[in-house]
Amino acid sequence: MRTLLKYLGKYYKSIIVILVLLSLQAVCDLSLPSYTSNIINVGISEGGIDTKVPEVFRRSTMQSLTTFMTDKEKDRVLESYSFINNQYKKYSKKYPALKDEAIYLLNGNHDEDLEELLKGPMLFLSVLNNSEMASMFQTEMELPEGMDILTLFSKMKDEEKEKALEGFYQKLEEVPSSFTDAAVKSFVKAEYEAIGMNTDKIQLTYILTTGAKMLGIALVSMLATVLVGYLGARMAAGLAKRLRSSVFAKVLKFSNEEMKKYGTASLITRSTNDITQIQMMIVMIVRTVIYAPIIGFGALFKVLHTNYSMAWIIAVAVGVILAIVFLMFIFVMPKFSRLQKLVDRLNLVAREILTGILPIRACSNERHEERRFDDANTRLMKVSLFVNRVMSSMMPLMMFTMNVITLLIIWFGAKGIDTGSLALGDMMAFIQYTMQIIMSFLMISLVSIMIPRAIISLKRINEVIIEKETIKDPKNPVQFKRRAKGLVEFNKVSFRYPDADYDVISDITFQAKPGTTTAFIGSTGSGKSTLINLIPRLFDVTTGEILIDGINIKDVTLEDLHNRIGYVPQKGILFSGTIKDNIQYGKKIPKKEMEKAAEIAQATEFINQKPEKYERHISQGGTNVSGGQKQRLSIARAIA
Repeated sequence: MRTLLKYLGKYYKSIIVILVLLSLQAVCDLSLPSYTSNIINVGISEGGIDTKVPEVFRRSTMQSLTTFMTDKEKDRVLESYSFINNQYKKYSKKYPALKDEAIYLLNGNHDEDLEELLKGPMLFLSVLNNSEMASMFQTEMELPEGMDILTLFSKMKDEEKEKALEGFYQKLEEVPSSFTDAAVKSFVKAEYEAIGMNTDKIQLTYILTTGAKMLGIALVSMLATVLVGYLGARMAAGLAKRLRSSVFAKVLKFSNEEMKKYGTASLITRSTNDITQIQMMIVMIVRTVIYAPIIGFGALFKVLHTNYSMAWIIAVAVGVILAIVFLMFIFVMPKFSRLQKLVDRLNLVAREILTGILPIRACSNERHEERRFDDANTRLMKVSLFVNRVMSSMMPLMMFTMNVITLLIIWFGAKGIDTGSLALGDMMAFIQYTMQIIMSFLMISLVSIMIPRAIISLKRINEVIIEKETIKDPKNPVQFKRRAKGLVEFNKVSFRYPDADYDVISDITFQAKPGTTTAFIGSTGSGKSTLINLIPRLFDVTTGEILIDGINIKDVTLEDLHNRIGYVPQKGILFSGTIKDNIQYGKKIPKKEMEKAAEIAQATEFINQKPEKYERHISQGGTNVSGGQKQRLSIARAIA
């Protein structure tokens, strides 16, 4: 994981921007359910009246309300309203009743104190406007003959008013707040209608305004999502590029010992498939792993402030989801490590078959190789099928859980609506918040299946990156002299392959003098090729030393050493390009020198036979030239 953090350090600015955008997206997504609740509760149920303090009162209504207030409360209320009596033209369009009656207009914004002062009198006046309730109060209060309640309260002192209303206010506290709030807003709406205000227009305006806000919030959320996706993909692609470059650069430094340890097929898989897994993991972390907890905890906070009585439903949902994820994790996790090894195996078999297609055909062994490939392919398929089946079963289980939770919320929410402890819009918001919580866990659970595989891939890549090369440059390198003599000396050289029981070559001492040809003759397996491979340090000697012009090859850099050596391997290797590109592969030389190198290697005969000559195209691996021609071009490259 340190390796991943090291490579991600370059993108810290992008990470900060992504975190800000994800927070913005979460805020937008979390605010939408509350707007939905407002449209249902306020826009539809309460006619768009979103305040419990009317912006305007008729004079008669204000007089009736202040009758039930103490002098101090009355003064506080009247301070918040301006009395309008003679400005008909200015307010006549908005308040048509002004021509018949003076009004009280609210001064700017109001506070909670004003709301509480008006709530009780408005509810009491609403009760009095109901003929049955009014007659009940008149009977309880034993009104004098010919006197109504308003007249009686107008003659009372403050202490008498408080005592008379004490029982009413006590009963009011027992009524659910949703009922009292709806009654207050109903009173406000009736007052607006009496003043002549267009309440249908108020309702439509509220719904359209709230809908426009929701649309704007959704657009901001969409923009944040697009930007996060873009930045995340760009960061993941850049990280993958850097990892591939690091792995490739490291592999180029590997000696034959490290190449044998990992194998070509495994290194190819690590450089491609494993890095792709990490790239996908980074995208998922950016889009899901970071965002899901933000939206999950945010929705949990919101839902607990919506209705506490149904919070246990959230706990049940989260418990079921965690149980599903845990069980699947147990079954799937061990398969991922095996999956990557099977990919390695498939690449190895495919590479061997494609490389050795000619001897396979010559020996008529195609069926055997087909069975070998089919065996590796089938093993990979079975493990992949198991993983995919487990992952595919997760979504139906999660959707079933979500649907059951929705039914539970509707069932218990309906009871709350019936008793008045829960508004319909709040229940809808509760459902949306609950779905956000469940979806956040669903996203994390889906990613939890992918991350283990990516972590295994990360470990495989990290193994290559932190691998210590057995052959490396000295700390204080020595440089060869400009004028090289070319004297090669072996001084008591012995070599043993890693994990071998005995030396391949032992106590070898000789000199290869400049201007002479030195040949090694011996039976197969006697160490001829090994002896030559020690000079360019494809392997390092076990004991003894190799000198070039009197300098130990371990004391110079590998680059300086390789620049002094022309090497032709037993197996001729050519690269895709032209003949010219292959001869000049190690060093760009003039055309005459290139032709001379080809002539020394006896390659000019077949080169000049082609109309393109040195511009003739060479296929990958030199498959469009014969073995002898491939060998001669390799010699020409070494001479160049």
